[in-house]
Order: sequence, then structure tokens, then C-alpha cells
Amino acid sequence: MGIKHLAPVGVLLAATTFLGAPAQARTAGVSTIGSPAGPRGADLLNDLGGWPSGTGSLGPHARGEREPVGGSRLGERGLIVPPGVKAPPKTAAKAYVIADAETGAVLAAKDAHGRYLPASTLKALTALTLIPKLDKKRKIRPSARAVNEEGSAVGLVTKPLYTVDDLFKALMLVSGNDCAMALAEANGGLAATLADMNAEAKRLQAFDTVAKTPSGLDKPGQSSSAYDLALIARAGLANADFRRYISTKTDKFPAPKGYYEIGNHNKLLWRYKGMIGVKNGWTSKALGSFVGAAKRNGHTIIVSIMRHDGYFWEEVADLLDWGFANRGRATPVGQLVDPIPEPTPLPAPPTASAPPAVPTPGSGRNPAAAARPADEGVPIGYYVLGAGLLGGLVWLVYGLRRRFR
Repeated sequence: MGIKHLAPVGVLLAATTFLGAPAQARTAGVSTIGSPAGPRGADLLNDLGGWPSGTGSLGPHARGEREPVGGSRLGERGLIVPPGVKAPPKTAAKAYVIADAETGAVLAAKDAHGRYLPASTLKALTALTLIPKLDKKRKIRPSARAVNEEGSAVGLVTKPLYTVDDLFKALMLVSGNDCAMALAEANGGLAATLADMNAEAKRLQAFDTVAKTPSGLDKPGQSSSAYDLALIARAGLANADFRRYISTKTDKFPAPKGYYEIGNHNKLLWRYKGMIGVKNGWTSKALGSFVGAAKRNGHTIIVSIMRHDGYFWEEVADLLDWGFANRGRATPVGQLVDPIPEPTPLPAPPTASAPPAVPTPGSGRNPAAAARPADEGVPIGYYVLGAGLLGGLVWLVYGLRRRFR
């Protein structure tokens, strides 16, 4: 038929190829939008919890640095005092934090993020983690392991005499290591409880804290900081049961024959005006540690200390006095951060798909056209195809006329 008669076929092939292009472009567009390297890549990582909150769009890890939680000054090892105010009273503690519980303002600190053995102050995290998970009225029969836990104990026996509520009281009043283990067993075991405690620490942004025991007994790798203890105490104060346990001075505890009285080990509950409580601790390796809160004139101050080698009660009272005297007028040196908010649940998928539309009799509309979105219109490919066919027809007629001439 000659080369000139192949032109219509070329036009048709070109039109067909052109029609396939939009679908490929749309497919490629989907993968590009979904890539983290796209224009919303950093925002998408933040939405998915890829970076710590409050550290910018990429966070310190992405920038190759690690900012101290609560402010850059809290990374300093020495004493940090606001300008224009007298320094807090001296203390033998290697680290401490004085903070306003309401605003979260850190008023003064020393080695706030230094990691130390927490001793029994870690029980504050144990209680904060397990109180929401365990029914207070549930009866517990401690195991032989719990009953024989070393260190301070309330004196459990392997009988179902105790409620969860009883165990929490003894945990926080007399620092019962046996109660810590019994509560861990009630929560599904030691491994599950430690996983829950460490998850709770991360939720609070207490990143210096690693729990290896529910009691605070020394174990390699276990740690906390004065800053983290203040975070944990602040979160605990918002829980009514936690607050009730730490502020109880004396109570009755079940025994095989009746009850016996237990008293709170926090000496400031008996001595310091407005003392709410929280937790003290001591081991030969950790030395003395304490975290507590007191309320005066409608304001609450938190003080935490770590690694004190002597009698610290009077020093803690002096630090609390300094906090009440300077709250509201001292420029904060840092901030107790808020817990990481719970992720927003995704919307539930529809339970059933809508039935297909049925054309109305006599409507005269093509069902396929009715199903197409109103703004889609006629695809441009159809116009191109029509133009190609028309051009090919004209070319064919022109060629035939020349041949017959």
C-alpha cells in the first residue's frame, strides 16, 4: 500500500500510547506523595511519633544532638540558680531538683540529669504504673518468692489475706519489697511489670530512668535522675489513689490473726508543715535518695535529691522552704515537661459498603456515565483518539484518490 498509507496506523498508535500516559502518571504520583522524602516528610515522621515532641520538626536525634529534657541548662552538672536570687541552702546530695508542681517550672537544680541508683524512690514509678492496672479490691496470695524478697518488708505470708489496696499502702508507707514483688506478680509477672514501668517512664519523658526491679533494689543497669523523680512525683500527684497512699501516716495491715499497725517512713510527714509525701530510699550502693512534695498557701513544691551520704531530712526541708520563698519570682532554669500525649486512634473502617446505585427507569442516563464523578467530564484521550481517527481517514481518502488518478 506504500509508506504514505502507513501514516494512519502511526497516528492510531500514537493516540493509543498517549491514552496510556495519564494512568502511569497517576500511579507514580501515589508513591511520590507517600514518601517521607516528599515536602511533608518531616511532618509525617512527627505525626507517626518518629521524633520526641517539643524538639522541632526533626528533633535532636535527626540533628545529631541530644538536648536535655526540660531545657539546655539542665544538662549542666553544677549548681543552676536563677539570676538575682540567693542560692538554695547547701546539701550533701550529689543531685537535686526544686520545682513548682503547678507550672512545672524548675526553680533550681544540680546535676538534674545525672544518672544514679534510685533505691526505693523507684517505688513511686511502680505505684504510678500499676495503680491504673490493678483492681484495688482484688485478693492477692503472695508467692514464696515475694514473701522472701530481701530488704525492707512488711512481712507478707503466702495466704490470701491481702487486697491490692493493702499492698499499695505497705509499698509506699513501709517500702515493702515483698509488696513490690507481689504486685508485679498480680500484674502478670516480673517481666511484664518491668516492661510496663519502662514504658510509663518513656511516656513521662523520664528518659534517664531504667527499671530493672519493681522495688528499687540495686541491679546493674538500673538508674534514674533527680529530674525524672520530680517528673514521676508530679504525675503521681494527679492520681487520687497515689496521693492517698503517699500521704497516709499510719494504717492497719492484715495479719494471720487480725491486724497490726504500720507507719510511714517519710519523716517529713510528721515534721514539715503541708507535707504531702512521696518516697524516700536508701541502699549501701545508692546511698540516700528522696522525692517529696509539700503544699502551702495553695501552691505545691517538689524536691528530689539523689546520692546523699547522710541524714538528709533537714536539708530537704530547707530546700522546700527555698522553693516556696522563690516560686513566682525566680526565672525558671528549666521545665518539668508534660507526658507524651496518647496517640489519636484511627477512624474505624466502615462496617459495610454502600450498595451500587440502580438507575431510575426512564431516566435515559447511561449507568456508566452516572457512576462517573460529575467533575470528571469526558477524558481528553477520547478527543485525541477521535482527532487521530479523523486525520487518518482524511489521509486514506487522499491517498486513494491519487492512486486511482
